[in-house]
Amino acid sequence: MSYQVLKGLTVVAGILISACASTPSTHFYVLEAMNQPSKASTGILEKRIIGIGPVTLPALLERKQIVTRAENNGVQIAEFHQWAAPLKNNVVQVLTQNLAKLQPDSIIRSYPWSAFGTVNHHIVIDITRLDTQPGKSAHLEATWAIMEDKSHTLVSNGQSKIEQPLTDTSYTGTALALSKLLDEFSRELSLALGKLK
Repeated sequence: MSYQVLKGLTVVAGILISACASTPSTHFYVLEAMNQPSKASTGILEKRIIGIGPVTLPALLERKQIVTRAENNGVQIAEFHQWAAPLKNNVVQVLTQNLAKLQPDSIIRSYPWSAFGTVNHHIVIDITRLDTQPGKSAHLEATWAIMEDKSHTLVSNGQSKIEQPLTDTSYTGTALALSKLLDEFSRELSLALGKLK
């Protein structure tokens, strides 16, 4: 092998090694359920069973990378800041845990709940916006419907639009802000459930 070829291979190997060494590490995040203690149960013997789901998210958010809003209708997709689990699954999990705390006289099941039998009611949720503009605001917009399973009828429905200021520009701040939006959304759903006969 000639000296020139060997020298060329050495340079290429050096470039590859330095490129690998300079790749940033990936950070992973999760949404968290509300921090408050569960409400006390009234002690009723037969608890109603509430199903959460199906839940839909915008296609833009159905990815592992965290998506944030930018100026002029732009978005930023963070290659090195990612959700630790599929975002939709995490959202359903958080809503289920939140409503279990807010509705202690109900049993809350995540969709699909068929392994646990039937439910009395289930909440269909279409989230059309769940994002932040770091340093400015966090947004959740959704339509929802509470269905009675036995009669397959709509018993309540509504729209939620929640906006909160967000001064934090970090991805940790983004995950925390989205968790807080889901807390507030859970409270709205809990109020609707509380009005059911």
